[in-house]
Amino acid sequence: MAIVKLPASEALERIDAFDAVIDARSPAEHALDRLPGALNWPSLTDEERALIGTIYTQVSPFEARKRGAVLVARNIAAHIEREGLDKPRDWQPLVYCWRGGQRSGALATVLSAIGWRVHLLEGGYQAFRRAVVTALETLPTRFAYRVVCGVTGSGKSRLLQRLAASGVQVLDLEQLANHRGS
Repeated sequence: MAIVKLPASEALERIDAFDAVIDARSPAEHALDRLPGALNWPSLTDEERALIGTIYTQVSPFEARKRGAVLVARNIAAHIEREGLDKPRDWQPLVYCWRGGQRSGALATVLSAIGWRVHLLEGGYQAFRRAVVTALETLPTRFAYRVVCGVTGSGKSRLLQRLAASGVQVLDLEQLANHRGS
């Protein structure tokens, strides 16, 4: 199978179309922020990433890549053994890392070699965030907004709760402010 490189703007529009969104970054990077619903299949643990960075700066990039390849191969094998053996042939993940480079590329290569159609987020997490910021300039024009206002005790919160329970998308500013003068 081939690896399909997907621009961040397209990934933003199609994020729900993938069977899985896989973050190849370290657990600490994943914990800070991630794409919606992303699973963490780290190519390197936090400790391994620090070690490889140290080897890269103190010894040489070549030595770091050799050692990193061993660790990445071992980690990818563990992810596939733990999470991938039950996936059907038509499973299609979106894979990303920080900049869309070596970590996600290594994972995508192995998944593709197995036979899955893998989508690789071009530019990685950084590009996706830029696409979100850009989309925020035009996204609000796609929606119709209704503002609910009134004096304290008039039932605004109850109305919003009922609307939300019936499936209407609601942004409850009072609730977000813990009912302290939003």
